[in-house]
Amino acid sequence: MTNVIASAALSRVECLTALVGNTPLLEIRYAMDGKERRIFAKYELMNMTGSVKDRMAAHILKRAHERGELKPKDTIVEASSGNTGISFAAVGRALGHYVRIYMPDWLSQERVALMHNFGAEVIPVSKAQGGFQGSIEMAEVFAKENEHVYLPRQFDNGDNTEAHELGTGPEIERQLTLLDRTCDAFVAGVGTGGTVMGVGRYLRRHGAKARIHPLEPTNSPTLSTGHKAGQHRIQGISDEFIPSIVKLEQLDHVVDVWDGDSILMAQTLCHRLGLAVGISSGANVLGAMKLVEELGDDATVVTLLPDSNKKYLSTALCHAEPPRDDYLTPRVKFECFKAVR
Repeated sequence: MTNVIASAALSRVECLTALVGNTPLLEIRYAMDGKERRIFAKYELMNMTGSVKDRMAAHILKRAHERGELKPKDTIVEASSGNTGISFAAVGRALGHYVRIYMPDWLSQERVALMHNFGAEVIPVSKAQGGFQGSIEMAEVFAKENEHVYLPRQFDNGDNTEAHELGTGPEIERQLTLLDRTCDAFVAGVGTGGTVMGVGRYLRRHGAKARIHPLEPTNSPTLSTGHKAGQHRIQGISDEFIPSIVKLEQLDHVVDVWDGDSILMAQTLCHRLGLAVGISSGANVLGAMKLVEELGDDATVVTLLPDSNKKYLSTALCHAEPPRDDYLTPRVKFECFKAVR
């Protein structure tokens, strides 16, 4: 009977794959200081719950079911800064699992509301309780003290990287081929690091020379320092530590962007192009633009737009952000974009 239930769960996972991945690649044209430029970005809002984290959640749970690590009626328990929790809540409930998420209590209320709406239990964790590190520790303690618990451990799980090596990376290559281009560089903000590591592993197979750049906030350079440093407002990246699946020695130099500039860029993408994206999308676009300036006018630099603006309506994204002389956004004028599947 157990095998029948497990088989049914795997069948449900396969049904969910139609809602995850195969997102459009956008060719975004703009001018910087009057010079024509372009970048390429995966539009991850088109995933099941509206974020790139659906790729990881669906793949991790599929692999866990295949290996027998996640059993019918197990509770899925994870620490998250938001999007991952939403993804596990939705995918987990679709597979029939109860979901419990530990999350720092200073993140947007939209995230909490969405998890609750998907039927998950959300445990807020204060700075006094350890913030993000405390969330991870509390999830581990819960798993030790209770039976029938599955911990995805997104920051340490190789299936996270594999999700992007098998999905996001091949999609980028195929879609660039439709535009008669090959990837010179890929850049993405590091939360768990699964995206940058997985896409990088795929694009660099067979000795390919694509550059792979992790991105972090200038005002909180965790990757550069090796520990929590400063504060920032780009929810979902730079979560106080370097995850174990991130291998900096396998990557090119870290790209950094200001959180205020990222907010302005996200606002501009929405106002000028109608792309309703979150703050980390603004950060990634800035990172890609910086690499175009570094690599040359015709460089093919790819990034992704991780999620939508709907999870940030109560944050600084919806307030006036003062520009600064060292920001890039005021120097950019968007022209148009086209999308390929």
